[in-house]
Amino acid sequence: MPQGTPPDNPPQEARSTAETLPQITSLSPSPAEAWTLRDLLFFAAFTSVWLLLSPLLTYTGYVALQPLVGWRIPLPELRNNAFFAVASQTIFYLPVLGYIYLLVVVHYRQPFWRGLAWRKLRPDQALRYLLGGILLSMAVLLVPPLLPEAKTFPLQRLFTSAPAAYAVGAFAILIAPFMEEVIFRGVLFAIFERRVGLGFAVVATAMLFAGLHVPEYWRAWNHALLILVVGVVFSLARGVTGSLTPSVILHIGYNASMMAGLFLQTQHFRTLQGVLAP
Repeated sequence: MPQGTPPDNPPQEARSTAETLPQITSLSPSPAEAWTLRDLLFFAAFTSVWLLLSPLLTYTGYVALQPLVGWRIPLPELRNNAFFAVASQTIFYLPVLGYIYLLVVVHYRQPFWRGLAWRKLRPDQALRYLLGGILLSMAVLLVPPLLPEAKTFPLQRLFTSAPAAYAVGAFAILIAPFMEEVIFRGVLFAIFERRVGLGFAVVATAMLFAGLHVPEYWRAWNHALLILVVGVVFSLARGVTGSLTPSVILHIGYNASMMAGLFLQTQHFRTLQGVLAP
C-alpha cells in the first residue's frame, strides 16, 4: 500500500465507535418514547393541583390589593364576578402553558409548535374551518332541548354588565380556544392516540373537554350535552387532519359566533338582564 493512502478496512474498534456515534448524539425521542403514560400522570397531577391553587391565589391577590385599589365586592360574591373568573382562569392557564412548553421543548427537545402537531394552513383552509365553527354554533342553537334545563346556570351569572360581557367575550375568543385545544387536542390527544388508539383519543378528549365545562353549565344538562357534541367535532378534526390547527380555528369560530349572537341579541350587551334573567 502506498504511503499516505488510508487503509481500505479501518480497525474494528474504529468501526464500532463510528457505528455507535449517531445513537449517542441523537437528541430527538423515538416515537415509542414520546408521550408516555408517565407524561399523562405528571400532567394530570400538575393541572389538578394548580386547578385548586389558582383560585386561592386569585383570592389572595384580591384581598392584598383591595385596600389599595378600593375594590368593594364581598368575597362570597367573587365567584359570580366576570373579571375575577377571567383572572383566575388566566392564572391557571399560564403555568400550564409553561409546563407544556418545558415538556415539549426541554424534555423532548422538539420545536414547540411541531411537538404539538401544529400545522400551517393556507388562508382558504383557515377560512373554511372558521366558517365550520360558525355553522357548528348555529346548529347547536337549533337543536331542541333533550334533557332537563335550568333557567339559569353559573356561566350566565357572569354576564352582569356590558364590561363583564366584553371581558368574558375577549377571554372566550382570544385565550380559551387556544389553551383548551393545546391541553385536550394537543397533549392529551397525543398521549391517548399514541398509547391506546385514535378512536379512544377522540372519545376521551371530547368527554374530558365536556367535563371541564360541566361546572359552567351546572344543572343545564342540555347545554352540557351539546358541549360534548362540540368536543367530539373538535376531536374529530384533530384526528382526521393529524393537526391541532383546525380544532383551534373551529373553536375560535364557534366561540366568536356565540358571543356575536349574544352581542346582537342584547343590543350590544345593553339588555343582558332581560335576556339572561330567569
